[in-house]
Amino acid sequence: MTSKQRAYLKSLAMVMDPIFQIGKSSLTPEVTEAINEALEKRELIKVNVLKNCADDPNELAQIVAERTHSQVVQVIGKKIVLYKEAKDKDKRKIVLP
Repeated sequence: MTSKQRAYLKSLAMVMDPIFQIGKSSLTPEVTEAINEALEKRELIKVNVLKNCADDPNELAQIVAERTHSQVVQVIGKKIVLYKEAKDKDKRKIVLP
């Protein structure tokens, strides 16, 4: 992913609300599966890491990206933005520059 594409995705994510929260139980297989399903439908999602989660948000972002085959767009504080291109060309909502 180029820096121009990353900047474009960051601008799209800026107005989004987090749709998932990672809390005290950290990253469970259920949370990972739910994030993967959301990425298939939306392509770009924002995840919130709660204060009671002991894990580092940067490490969590890398683990989630690895497990869901997505890309980390950015990690700011306790917010993670992930992107995964839709497999079906007809369902793609985001066209990268």
